[in-house]
Amino acid sequence: MRPDTSNYREIFLNDVPMMDARAPVEFVKGAFPHTVNLPLMSDIERQKVGTCYKQQGQDAAIALGHQLVSGAIKAERIEAWAAFARANPQGYLYCFRGGLRSQLVQQWLKTEAGIEYPRVKGGYKAMRTFLLETTQQAVEQCDFVLVGGLTGTGKTDVIAQLANSLDLEGHANHRGSSFGKRATPQPAQIDFENRLAIDILKKRAAGHEQFVLEDEGRIVGSCSVPLELYQGMQDYPLVWLDDSFEDRVERILRDYVVDLCAEFIDTHGAEHGFARFAARLRQSLANIVKRLGGERHQRMSALMDQALAEQEATGKVDLHRAWIEGLLREYYDPMYAFQRESKASRIEFAGEQAAVLEYLRQRELARA
Repeated sequence: MRPDTSNYREIFLNDVPMMDARAPVEFVKGAFPHTVNLPLMSDIERQKVGTCYKQQGQDAAIALGHQLVSGAIKAERIEAWAAFARANPQGYLYCFRGGLRSQLVQQWLKTEAGIEYPRVKGGYKAMRTFLLETTQQAVEQCDFVLVGGLTGTGKTDVIAQLANSLDLEGHANHRGSSFGKRATPQPAQIDFENRLAIDILKKRAAGHEQFVLEDEGRIVGSCSVPLELYQGMQDYPLVWLDDSFEDRVERILRDYVVDLCAEFIDTHGAEHGFARFAARLRQSLANIVKRLGGERHQRMSALMDQALAEQEATGKVDLHRAWIEGLLREYYDPMYAFQRESKASRIEFAGEQAAVLEYLRQRELARA
């Protein structure tokens, strides 16, 4: 049998598949990529065993666990574990601390299914700690630079073209603005942090010690940027991305109307997708009503309703430009202009996309 492991670095660098033996409620709160939840106990069973442990001690709790997971239930779970083990011979199993639950799964796999399968020492808790430390160490040891710019300049496009970038919005599955929600849900906070840490780990292993980030707020949708990283972002140097007003309008039209509508239809089907897309767009505008003011919100909302009606009837998206232009001129641009002024002392370069990309690539080479 392959030995049990505590080499968390190799697990995450190689996207090793893992079987999570924790209860579903634990898995939903946070897990790792390439992981399947095949619990030893259901949420209710875990709760009963936990109560027994508190009231009667470990031996009674273990006895109750064996009683609850027996017979057909036990056979069904062992078969699921065995199927995973056969499909992923290079994988591992784990529980919360690498203790009783994963040891029992390991033991039953061997005695009942004839499969010897290794587990992760220290379990979820140790791997989670390793990833938290990965991000902390990067903040302490690496060089960071931010990409800023007005709404629609294509900051995300720049991030996507750099080998040393960290895509916070991508990991959060959110575009970072009031209109940034996607058709699919955001990850749990812990999942977001884990994805970011694994990205950092892989890029450092590839030799990158300088990272490019989009200039974000503390919250990306419902996901919070790790505190130590966000604190650093208040002082990191800034590269400012410029683009014409017309190009920005077209980019926003593409991202927030054309592509987002297609994403909703792909996710929810042709029958319900457009209606959900339209509702999301209207809700996004409603979310900033207090900052817009009643008159501007009413005006933008009417323009949006006209655009959505035409889009649904004909597929044309031209009318969306009216509310996009209004929002940029009257809301986003003044806000970002103020931010640019407040960060002016940290701006070390400004230019359009090609120039910014070239500058950032040369910047990494110069610091290598």
